[in-house]
Amino acid sequence: MPLETTPFDVAEHLTSDERVAAYLEEAFDDGDPALIAAALGDVARARGMARLAEEAGISREALYRSLSDKGNPRLSTLLGVTRALGMKLAIVPDRKAA
Repeated sequence: MPLETTPFDVAEHLTSDERVAAYLEEAFDDGDPALIAAALGDVARARGMARLAEEAGISREALYRSLSDKGNPRLSTLLGVTRALGMKLAIVPDRKAA
């Protein structure tokens, strides 16, 4: 009997600010720019891409493009999106690097 699987969409589980913050924190801790962009894309889908783009002050198309597989969001986009999410970036010492 073949194994049955169901599709998983993380955006369905990003239902609170705490979950969003934890998800993004893990992506940023990894440090891979593509993973960070993908995680921001997941959060944007969960919150509503059009609404988030408007609140971030960029077009929906630009947001999709920036957060796509091949996207490379500018710092201004990153800051606008995090601000629109009600989040902020913080710089803390990296104890693992020391």
